[in-house]
Amino acid sequence: MKLQSDWSNVNSLKLLKRCLSYFKPYKWRIAISIISMSIVAACSAAAAFLVKPALDDIFIKKDKQALMYIPILLIIVFIVKGVFRFLQNYEMNYCGLKVLERLRNELHSRIISLPVNFFDDNQTGMLMSRILNDVTLIRSSLPSIVMLTRQILTMLGLLCVVFYRDPYLASIAILVLPLAIYPFIYFGKKLRKLGRKNQGKISDIASFLQEIFSGIKVVKAFATEKKEQEKFHQENSRLVKIAIKEIKYNELSSPVMELIGALGAGIVVWYGGTLVIEGKSTPGTFFSFMTALIMLYDPIKKLNSANLNIQKALAGAERVFQVLDSKELQIEQSGQITLKPPFQELILKNVTFTYNGCSAPAVDNVSLKIKQGEKVAIVGPSGSGKTTLVHLLPRFYCHQQGEIILNGHPIENYTLSSLRLFMGIVSQENFLFNCSIRENIAYGLPDITEDRIIAAARAAYAHDFIMELPEKYDTIIGERGVKLSGGQKQRITIARALLKNPPLLILDEATSALDTESERIVQKALDNLMRERTSIVIAHRLSTVLSADRIIVMFKGKIVGEGSHAELLQTCPLYKRLYEMQFNEEQS
Repeated sequence: MKLQSDWSNVNSLKLLKRCLSYFKPYKWRIAISIISMSIVAACSAAAAFLVKPALDDIFIKKDKQALMYIPILLIIVFIVKGVFRFLQNYEMNYCGLKVLERLRNELHSRIISLPVNFFDDNQTGMLMSRILNDVTLIRSSLPSIVMLTRQILTMLGLLCVVFYRDPYLASIAILVLPLAIYPFIYFGKKLRKLGRKNQGKISDIASFLQEIFSGIKVVKAFATEKKEQEKFHQENSRLVKIAIKEIKYNELSSPVMELIGALGAGIVVWYGGTLVIEGKSTPGTFFSFMTALIMLYDPIKKLNSANLNIQKALAGAERVFQVLDSKELQIEQSGQITLKPPFQELILKNVTFTYNGCSAPAVDNVSLKIKQGEKVAIVGPSGSGKTTLVHLLPRFYCHQQGEIILNGHPIENYTLSSLRLFMGIVSQENFLFNCSIRENIAYGLPDITEDRIIAAARAAYAHDFIMELPEKYDTIIGERGVKLSGGQKQRITIARALLKNPPLLILDEATSALDTESERIVQKALDNLMRERTSIVIAHRLSTVLSADRIIVMFKGKIVGEGSHAELLQTCPLYKRLYEMQFNEEQS
């Protein structure tokens, strides 16, 4: 279930509408911002308009009354402009941040609701980049559009001033404006493409760093720090090259737009200066016109800048909506029935499951029945499908053929939450969160009393070592429980399962990674956990499952033997070979 782009070929207008739909709940704030923007644009035109009376009345006619009111008017114009510019920017940024919050929430909710195989196919760092980096770009989409609109309104106001002052000269000046359209479109397309590449490369680097930092012990154990540094330098260099191209096109756009503006201004200075020299126009009229014209080319440059920001926002939007709107990414489908204790019976009928991209099935036509109170062990060589089989029960993966029936109903009919809370899973990969021991034991179980947490820890043989820690149950155990030993982490996991009190227990090689002493303690905790509970035990060491009611032997996804230890020694050559290999190893 690899992410595929559904939005990269969608036209900009459609993508922009999709972005803007997130701003709809804040329409009144946006309205305030737009009104403020209009006032700011009007103030820019008013400032240019006041240049003529300032020059003609004050400096040429030496009018004392004009000397009093024109400076006051200028001050008032700039105060009004400053107040409403603040209001416009504050309201727009407020809306942008609220949209950022909503998009991150939606993206996180969407991703966390996808099935496990999605996370098998997509790197964690890439998904983090979608939520943290790509969403940030969308925040700027509406403010940039508002900026675009403000510059257009400013241009319209200033155009009114230049046409009012000299229609003929204004007509000459705006002849060069159509020349600005081509660089506007050209640089926009280039920067959107580069923005897409830039976000992709940031995502790659995030994935690389997440993997390296998570596996730092392996890196150090093999002394590959320099090799990993070289890899990072290569990835970082590629990111910088893309960023340099972005800077090139970004910075090229301004001189090109300025050149176009300078061309128009040069024509105006030559022609307007001629009119003033010949006495056909006043200096005040010319400088008022020229001020408005100079101010007019500034919003043209800002139009280009706003467009570049919009293109970057669209590049980020493509990657965000790729997750939110992809038809291929289907969230886990939940049934309608709530699964309630007790456990009655589990039946697998001709169950087959194949991983994406694999030709051979991991579970191949498996049929099995487990009754209430049974302890069923599943054994077999690595890659025989043991773990995959038990992962089908909580629907971490969905079988493609056959039926899995629990308490009389197919597991697809149960709500996912009730199905998964019905099962307790303890595996060799015991994941603990970077929070306190108390929070780890009570994870996912609200309103749990302290007494119940301690009782679960005692039953898991964890209470004694917890009380020896400086902060006891409040001890923060680090990422993945790095501050605890393997046996201690496993006992915390068992305490969590005990507190959950599941009717069906799944143990997936829960002691295979432990030393002999830790295994002995953990096995006692597991015995407490399995007491009066239906259990499925996957074991690498056959000595740990000799007491099981039944032992299932798997090989290449199929069940090749079933029975007690004594029966399998007589009827299953694979089981006999596995047992003899382990027995000989223990003897030696």
